[in-house]
This record gives sequence, structure tokens and C-alpha cells, in this order.
Amino acid sequence: MVAVLDGLGLTELVTTIAGLTPVGAAAILAETGDPARFTSPRSLVKHAGLCPRDNASGGYQGKTSISGRGRPGLRVAAWRAVWAALPNNPVMAAKFTHLTTRDDNRLARQQARTACAAALLRWLHVVITRQVSWDPAIAAGSTPLSTAA
Repeated sequence: MVAVLDGLGLTELVTTIAGLTPVGAAAILAETGDPARFTSPRSLVKHAGLCPRDNASGGYQGKTSISGRGRPGLRVAAWRAVWAALPNNPVMAAKFTHLTTRDDNRLARQQARTACAAALLRWLHVVITRQVSWDPAIAAGSTPLSTAA
């Protein structure tokens, strides 16, 4: 899988995402195919089944979970890539810490890892489709996209 990633000339580009290994990126791309076929990073997350699903009916408001639709193999590949990236990616670690320690709507550790997996897929989509290196300032939201180019 990594040889195919090398053959496409994507290894250097995807590994600009701190903590993402070539094996993790190759596993994700093996499940997604060409990310350019998705119109937006959000649609890639939906393809993985990592988008939120509301659980409400009438006056009842249940817990929100992931949709679970889409490719289970892609969810697993993104989940495993997050485990490897979390200790080595300061932006992802800060996101994880924020989600698990905030006062309002605190997430469990597993839920926060799922949110990080969705963020990783969005980052990967942008890096590959736009052919740009990953920018931690943009990923953290401290630099507006319009001034980043």
C-alpha cells in the first residue's frame, strides 16, 4: 500500500500532517479511492459514516451518535490513524483535550477520538485535493483560510 502511495507521489504530501504515518494514510486511501471524487471534505466524512446522527422524535431528544453508514473499513482505518497521530500531533491533541474537558457538552474519550478521526479525514481531503502541505495554524483555526494561501 505504501508503494502505491509512493507511486502516486503522495507520501511526502500526506505525511506533512503531523503524526500521520504513510501506512495510516495508505490504509485510508485504500478505502476511499481518489479523494477528489468527493465534492467536499464533509462528504468524505459522511462516506466514512463519521458524521453525527440526530436521535430525536417529537419532544424526545436522545444522544447524538455517528451515523454508522458508509464504509466500516474506512472508519477503522481513520480510527487507527488517530491512535498513532494523537500523541504526535499537537493540534489533534489540543482538540482531543478540549473535547474531553470542556464544561458544556463534554465528550467521552471514544467520542473525542471519533471527532478527531473525522477531522483527520477532512485534513487529508484538503491536502490531497489541493496539493498543499498541512498547515497546523489553519487546522487549529487560528489562521483564516482566506489569508492562508
